[in-house]
Amino acid sequence: MASYAGPCEEFTTRLPNVQMVLCQAAKLQDMHARSVKDRVIWGRDIEGPGDQLKVLVLGGIHGDEMSSSSLVFHWISLATVPPADMPKSVHWRFIPALNPDGLFARPAKRVNAHGVDLNRNFPTPNWARDARVYWETRTRRDPRRFPGTKPLSEPESQFLLAQITEFKPNLIVSIHAPYGVLDFDGPFVPPSKLGRLYLDQVGIYPGSLGNYAGVHKRVPVVTIELSSANRTPSDAEISQMWTDLLRWTAEKLGS
Repeated sequence: MASYAGPCEEFTTRLPNVQMVLCQAAKLQDMHARSVKDRVIWGRDIEGPGDQLKVLVLGGIHGDEMSSSSLVFHWISLATVPPADMPKSVHWRFIPALNPDGLFARPAKRVNAHGVDLNRNFPTPNWARDARVYWETRTRRDPRRFPGTKPLSEPESQFLLAQITEFKPNLIVSIHAPYGVLDFDGPFVPPSKLGRLYLDQVGIYPGSLGNYAGVHKRVPVVTIELSSANRTPSDAEISQMWTDLLRWTAEKLGS
């Protein structure tokens, strides 16, 4: 049995709108993966009965987008009460903080402890040709967007690739901040909105999760960009986003 006091003491100190009772109710489990600094990567599985869709929900790929991790905790709470109108049950896998070293750095950092942007470290086609050139020319060597020296150089991105390979999600939901839009990569017609966030596809980047999983592997990736990295939406908005996600999932993946 995992001990919840340790991670919750840290999470509630750092994350907005995550109280101890919410964190403890999430019943986080050690996903048997570690960050660069040997921090536990925590997660939670919530399974329904029967044939299941598999949905992987990710927060905190960028450690300084604290609201993305907070949203995952709130959605874990909502997922414990499955709606009656879903045509199939869902096996949810929630990872609230993929980049714990970035989250718990002081100040929090977008990159991991090696200074790598995990969302540029996935093995997209032509990564060796494109990733560093893009970083040097398009971002002017922005250290917040360094893709690493090779794809999957980081334990955190290796862990996420293993999740995609072994869990085999039908859908990936990746939560970010602070651009206030909805993005989508992969097959199916994307959701037009989740709550107050409307679809505004922002492009494809070398090494990004959307490029790798959505475009290359054909696993749909819904990318949520919350409006603030430091504040969560209201409880009503969090619930509406969840409801909209479930409706779209039922319509596109449920049959």
